[in-house]
Amino acid sequence: MASNLHKAASLYGVAAPFRSRDGLSTRAISGTDEIQLRIDPFDFEDEITGLHTQVRRLKHVANEISTEVKYQKDFLEQVQMGIMKAQAGVKNNMRRLNKTIIQSGSNHILHIVMFALVMFLIVYLWSKISRK
Repeated sequence: MASNLHKAASLYGVAAPFRSRDGLSTRAISGTDEIQLRIDPFDFEDEITGLHTQVRRLKHVANEISTEVKYQKDFLEQVQMGIMKAQAGVKNNMRRLNKTIIQSGSNHILHIVMFALVMFLIVYLWSKISRK
């Protein structure tokens, strides 16, 4: 790669690494530090047509993105409404359950403690019997 730069520099003077397009070239004038610049004719119509095509494509992509954003927004709003309804339903059910527990006056905590004690006793006795 370095040899290519050296060859280009020898053909086009010190400005060779700074060439921007094929139509732009430089050559050194013998005996002076000046550079002569020659710009080849350039077809602007083709470039404008190409840019117009790219702009049209970008516009189409932007429209597609806009449509997708609207769809995603509607979907998220529906999901959010569903979540809000589900939260309200859970809240109402918890309220009803708490009322039922308070009204019935059940001793469910006592039942859980008794169950745990009975299970502990069974496991303890089983471990004593299995050692013998």
